[in-house]
Amino acid sequence: MITHGAYAITAQKQPINELNVFPVPDGDTGTNMCMTFSAAAKELTKKEYRTLGEAASATASSLLRGARGNSGVILSLLFRGFGKSVKELDTGDGADFAIALDHGVAAAYKAVMKPAEGTILTVSRKTAQRAAGAAREERAVEYVMEQAIMAGYEALAETVHQNPVLQKAGVVDAGGKGFLIILEGMLAGLRGEPLPVLPEDEDAPAQKADFASYDAGDITFGYCTEFICSRDKKKDSEALRGFLSSLGDSLVLVDDEEIIKVHVHTNHPGKVLEEALAYGALLTVKIENMREQHTEIAHSAPTPSEPQVAAPEKRFGTVAVCVGQGLTEVFFDLGADGVISGGQTMNPSTEDILCEVLKVPAEIVFLLPNNKNIIMAAEQCQRICKEKQVIVVPTTTVPQGVSAMLNFDPEGDVGTMSDNMMAAAGLVSTSQITYAARDSDFDGFQMKEGDYLALAEGKLFGTDTDLTALLNHLAEAESQQNAEFITLYYGEDVKESAAQIALAIFQDKCPNAELALLSGGQPVYYYMIAAE
Repeated sequence: MITHGAYAITAQKQPINELNVFPVPDGDTGTNMCMTFSAAAKELTKKEYRTLGEAASATASSLLRGARGNSGVILSLLFRGFGKSVKELDTGDGADFAIALDHGVAAAYKAVMKPAEGTILTVSRKTAQRAAGAAREERAVEYVMEQAIMAGYEALAETVHQNPVLQKAGVVDAGGKGFLIILEGMLAGLRGEPLPVLPEDEDAPAQKADFASYDAGDITFGYCTEFICSRDKKKDSEALRGFLSSLGDSLVLVDDEEIIKVHVHTNHPGKVLEEALAYGALLTVKIENMREQHTEIAHSAPTPSEPQVAAPEKRFGTVAVCVGQGLTEVFFDLGADGVISGGQTMNPSTEDILCEVLKVPAEIVFLLPNNKNIIMAAEQCQRICKEKQVIVVPTTTVPQGVSAMLNFDPEGDVGTMSDNMMAAAGLVSTSQITYAARDSDFDGFQMKEGDYLALAEGKLFGTDTDLTALLNHLAEAESQQNAEFITLYYGEDVKESAAQIALAIFQDKCPNAELALLSGGQPVYYYMIAAE
């Protein structure tokens, strides 16, 4: 049932992502639920479980550690309560399922500080209520699940009217729909139906190749070679394609006029890189010995190794979440002990966070999630980490995290330091510029796919087809006009020359502020602007 549910949510991942209310390119509810549930499916393939309780406990544990984003954490809590309810059962019927589902809903509601109607919580609650009634009518699991799902879809349809934001956008709640898709998949698995067909670009979530049955000698080209080179020369990239084809296979070459990105399997990575230099300077290079990788995988233990735990060398340490080389360097420069790669579109799992926390050689670790969709996963890490005390400073943006780090005092006391870091974060106003992922009419703004969007404190501030006009408009906003310090972090898709123009706009519009320009290297967002 779990494997079937993982396939079902994977197959519908993108339609759920597209229910994201904001038309920005970071609607990741479907992705987070898919990755969270697939973690459980993968775990369950590693051994046989004798009882329903054992299988449910393993599911709950792997979901908790694999939880990504708020939707993934809530999903894990639903199954955590479910697992506790059936922990002692060898088998179960429809009544047991209904009781367990109710326990799951209670666990999820308990963990959310301010439960809102029109969310996955509403849908799961209505689902559990109908399951209880159905179990009194008939104790067959299939009947109870079928009735519960029907009630769930009725509740899902109502979410568009319960949540003002959803009502404006005319969509149902993405998390609620994902939950029902998983339940439908589980029911299909119980009935023995075929697994859903996945889109061509999706991998099966719970399948694992038998590498031991594949001989390393069958690998024709031993080195997976990837590189990016600048497009300094005017040579035709098709000539490079032809050259690389003669040296290997699995060739992928992308030429976007400014850089050339290549992936190829070859026995001569040196020749590949030497030829690449004829087109421009090498920016990144990665070479992996596939025969060695095969040997390691084929002979590795079936269970993952325990995460490394650093012995405490100091009282306090810090871990921050961000994405982008420049932003990573900022946090390390400010004294962070660890940085987890993640943010919009790529929320780290609870286990990802836990592994980084355990590496910090400190007794107490302050954790800066720097994204509202990562806070719940960070808080779950706080609950399950036994080796160190974890304190989550609930920063919602990277600029807030930077300000909090500036107020980190390794000589202070725990309570005062946490309060000071959060107080400093609260003085920061964050604006961002990205693009519309689709046509939309939202909150009085009509926009077309590809239009530039400005967000202020997570809310839609403005839209324009002209980036310069939007930057001017944003620079005139109250948060920037009242600021003493403004920092512009430009993203991976912005050239420094363009960023200098953006800086000049803010210098002109905000003459009383001290300004700084930094390469953040963040994806998705062209600019991230911190005003204090």
